[in-house]
Amino acid sequence: MKTLTYRTLEGDEQSLPLEAIDRLRAALHGSVITPDDASYDMLRQLWNGMLDRHPALIARCLGANDVAQAINFARDHAMRLSVRGGGHHIAGNAIAEQGMTIDLSALRNVRVDPRRRTARVDPGALLGDLDRETQAFGLATPLGINATTGVAGLCLGGGFGWLTRRHGLTADNLLSADIVTADGQRHWVSASEEPDLFWAIRGGGGNFGVVTSFEFQLHPVGPDVYAGLVVYPFDQAERVMRAWRDFTQTAPDELSVWAVLRQAPPLPFLPESAHGQPVVVFALLYAGEIAEGERLAAPVRAFGTPLGEHLGAQPYTAFQSAFDPLLTPGARNYWKSHDFARLDDEALAALIRAAETLPGPECEIFAAQLGGAMARVEPSATAYAGRNATYVVNVHGRWQAAEDDARCRDWARQAFTSLAPFATGGGYVNFLTEDEGDRVAAAYGINFARLQAIKQQVDPGNLFRMNLNIPPQVGEVAA
Repeated sequence: MKTLTYRTLEGDEQSLPLEAIDRLRAALHGSVITPDDASYDMLRQLWNGMLDRHPALIARCLGANDVAQAINFARDHAMRLSVRGGGHHIAGNAIAEQGMTIDLSALRNVRVDPRRRTARVDPGALLGDLDRETQAFGLATPLGINATTGVAGLCLGGGFGWLTRRHGLTADNLLSADIVTADGQRHWVSASEEPDLFWAIRGGGGNFGVVTSFEFQLHPVGPDVYAGLVVYPFDQAERVMRAWRDFTQTAPDELSVWAVLRQAPPLPFLPESAHGQPVVVFALLYAGEIAEGERLAAPVRAFGTPLGEHLGAQPYTAFQSAFDPLLTPGARNYWKSHDFARLDDEALAALIRAAETLPGPECEIFAAQLGGAMARVEPSATAYAGRNATYVVNVHGRWQAAEDDARCRDWARQAFTSLAPFATGGGYVNFLTEDEGDRVAAAYGINFARLQAIKQQVDPGNLFRMNLNIPPQVGEVAA
């Protein structure tokens, strides 16, 4: 092989001399992987098993200079370019088909400053990496609910989880970042340094460059929290979902309760006869004193007549990884999600009807309770605009066999359509699939024009387009 075939930004097929690849390899402290390398198939794998992509090159970067060299190479050859941190996004944008992938997965260091209550985090770090290091000091920052998710992608899209009502989004807790832009230049951004670019990366996704380091604010959490599950039979769904809706409207910020409608996994605290049966699960965490959490969460146990429950003090890190067995890599996934300012009785009825037709044992619909600290930030304060979302409902199609693709995908789409009349019209970019590019503008709402203007400044050629893309603004934009 004397040349390597790749796809340009515009989708044309071009050939790259091997000498050019050798020059890139010599310029990197890391490595350059091509399809001939033994590690190629392992490195191109994505969390979503529906996606099977074959990059022309994988640049395994070990620092900001490597990232700059890889960006320059891709730009100079007009190569389709993607960036991989955790590789967990549903749309699979971490791998560019026949393009270059900047792979940051080897960069997983987390450095905690317990006096300042901050953490400096590498771009390949996973949620579990950050939680383990911060919890050594009884500290945490708001993250998602799956320990194998990448911190970078989560933060750049906003990021919410059990601590969001108390401490805001992941992006709200970003203090500063190092980023390499499309021209190969390195920037340190914060509220006072290049504030426009800092504003854009707090929710604007990977549209503005490659972040090579994140600095987060930390908060006292744990190490033990009051958390767990309460499970109800599905025939009580209307009663318990209404009770949950009413309860969440007055719950304190420290308490988050999410609702999950699915078939019961073989949880040890459930009777064996309930395994595989449709259920309503309430998952909760109280970020405060254990006794107070037990008192405040007690009504969740009385929404109806539970099949079983598992509640009590447990390590924060344990609950952060409790759902990992249900979210392992390699399964086929297709999601559809909506933001809701409220869930009235009609909306709950539509949600329950959609859950009555779950197409498989791994499919589910979950409703995440938000609000609290997240909602008290002005929508224009960061790129993330969905501050009016009191709930995010995700229709999570998940299955194993390719022959079930159409059936499971159709169910997710139908459920999404049935819920649309009750939703805000916005969306959460970390949940958008690869066929939902038309929802990007609505997801950013009032912030979209400003994001386009910043994109025009830092990436006028739209090099970073393998994402939920914000195209550069054409023409003059009002400030």
